[in-house]
Amino acid sequence: MALSPRETQLRRAQRTRTRLKALSNGRPRLSVFRSSKNIYAQIIDDVNGVTLAAASTLEGEKKAKGADKDAAALVGKLVAERAIEKGVKDVVFDRGGYIYHGRVKALADAAREAGLNF
Repeated sequence: MALSPRETQLRRAQRTRTRLKALSNGRPRLSVFRSSKNIYAQIIDDVNGVTLAAASTLEGEKKAKGADKDAAALVGKLVAERAIEKGVKDVVFDRGGYIYHGRVKALADAAREAGLNF
């Protein structure tokens, strides 16, 4: 039976997440979700099952136009600033099954520049 594109994407994401949990040592996870129109990032504490910080291109005053690399960089910077306010500096990067390229890479680079370590 052939899998749908959504099912294959979910399997890739799960495979990535399983490998990350082995390497995380209790560090929170910076998870990325990318749609055709927006990009979302959240820092998740998997031990307690809580989202510590989140940002997306849909947010009010810092709303980014579109889903290009510039918008992804803005979201990366914003989520990093919010995480550092909460006292989180070290995370593991969960690319969610997406290729580390383009918008996902731009978000990661901006988060690193803003002070997150991964």
